[in-house]
Amino acid sequence: MKKSIGAKTILYPTPVLVVGTYDKDGRPNVMTVAWGGICCSAPPCVTISVREATYTFGNLMENKAFTISLPHESYVREADYIGIASGKNENKFEVTGLTPVKSDMVNAPYVGEFPVVLECEVRHTHKIGLHTQFIGEIMDIKCDESVLGEKGRPHVEKVKPFIWAPDGTGYYALGEFLGKAFSIGKDYRQK
Repeated sequence: MKKSIGAKTILYPTPVLVVGTYDKDGRPNVMTVAWGGICCSAPPCVTISVREATYTFGNLMENKAFTISLPHESYVREADYIGIASGKNENKFEVTGLTPVKSDMVNAPYVGEFPVVLECEVRHTHKIGLHTQFIGEIMDIKCDESVLGEKGRPHVEKVKPFIWAPDGTGYYALGEFLGKAFSIGKDYRQK
């Protein structure tokens, strides 16, 4: 029997996304976001949800552009700090020693050390409640060559992204390979 725990923000997996923006003075800023993911295939779009009280919110509204840098699991400490500090009060790049890189596609910085970067232009915003959802069209994805697989796309076992447990218990590495997508379920098809 299942037990009701009430309406909560729990959904697994919850990605750790590091969102890059410039402030009104052109200073690079990053913020760790967990509310986000792919939301459309054509055009390719991603969504992030940000509270209005954050420094990043103002930057998003001002510049209508952002990047998402996917941190490798070896950068979990930096990603956590980026999520708990405010860019209004300190330069998170300087504190962590990470490198801001200016996107050549959108008006936003990304984290040079992180292996995968999505460069996005804001297409829509929706105030939902405490958070505002930003839908960004993916203009380009840049990857370190070291994380590319056979087909020239990022391979999850090389990228080594990690997830956050929304019940507040921590960060987790991804698990083992379970089976080939769009294939292992074919046994259920009637012939």
